[in-house]
Amino acid sequence: MLDSKILHSAVRSAQMIWRRHALERMLSRNVSRDEAKEVLLRGEQIEDYTDDFPFPSGLFLANITGRDIHVVAGLDKRSGTVYVISVYEPDNEHFEADKRTRRQKS
Repeated sequence: MLDSKILHSAVRSAQMIWRRHALERMLSRNVSRDEAKEVLLRGEQIEDYTDDFPFPSGLFLANITGRDIHVVAGLDKRSGTVYVISVYEPDNEHFEADKRTRRQKS
């Protein structure tokens, strides 16, 4: 799991790098930067990608303004920088109704 203290500090101090993919998905899904930040501050880390390169990352979930939003973010603990990789609303094709559990591929 990512260090929530470092993650929250980075978000609050705007030590964030927004990847192009995240910005494109946010624009197409009408998710604001503030909403994505809120997911990282209030959300639950539901998956852990400790082996991601160049930094460990995780999948976060929160209900913001009445809709479930996922944010994939990496954390450079050394510099205290969050990398926002992807932002989207989880769908029923890929996730169970709880929006936490991935559906099994058949």
